[in-house]
Amino acid sequence: MNETAHILVVDDHREICDVVREYLTEEGYRVSVAHDGDGMRAVIEQSAVDLVLLDVVLPREDGLTLARWLRFKDPNIGIIMLTGRGETMDRIVGLELGADDYLAKPFHLREVLARVKSVCRRIAHSNAVEPATTTHAHFAGWVLDLGIRELRSPAGDSVRLTGGEFGLLSTFVANPHQVLSRDRLLDLVRGREPGPFDRTIDVQVGRLRRKLNDDPQQPRLIKTVRGGGYMFTVPVEMAAGSGRSRVSAA
Repeated sequence: MNETAHILVVDDHREICDVVREYLTEEGYRVSVAHDGDGMRAVIEQSAVDLVLLDVVLPREDGLTLARWLRFKDPNIGIIMLTGRGETMDRIVGLELGADDYLAKPFHLREVLARVKSVCRRIAHSNAVEPATTTHAHFAGWVLDLGIRELRSPAGDSVRLTGGEFGLLSTFVANPHQVLSRDRLLDLVRGREPGPFDRTIDVQVGRLRRKLNDDPQQPRLIKTVRGGGYMFTVPVEMAAGSGRSRVSAA
């Protein structure tokens, strides 16, 4: 994704919207603004949006409710939550709902730009995953279709994944039986250097475990390696059409 990405700023403080819009526009982004949920939906219905800067405290519908709606509508859209400095619970809930990052108010405009670039790189990396000659990953009865980005359970049910969850799972199935540190996962999934927000990998792993019905107390698929990171512990077979090949640890 290049700097023509479409950014939507959703905040009921108009001065914040104006300042952020002016700054990001100068950096080469296309920027729209909205001041509530209705305005946000109107923009999205009129034009594709790549990333939403979404305030938690909004009139009528709060940002957490809107983040849930965004994730349901488009699992691949980027979401950065704007929170108060002390609103730790809002940040955690936002991440649980699938937000990619957060910014605590008051924030510096250079930090806004850094976060936007980081999430846009993640989106670009996730969208650039090429199925090549192997398009399906089979593991423990589950099937991950890398071409259409779909996960199916052993019962055949489709399981919705956010862009971040898809990137994380596709990284695990490509590197089974290997200990992947949080820094390495960030490098593989998001294509960026680690920073102070890197504990979000733990949140994403927790969400992914729940979707895979992997008991966090005794996980069978994604195991925590103390002091090391995470390991995908089941065999993975990659398939194109009817053919299959097993992925081994490097």
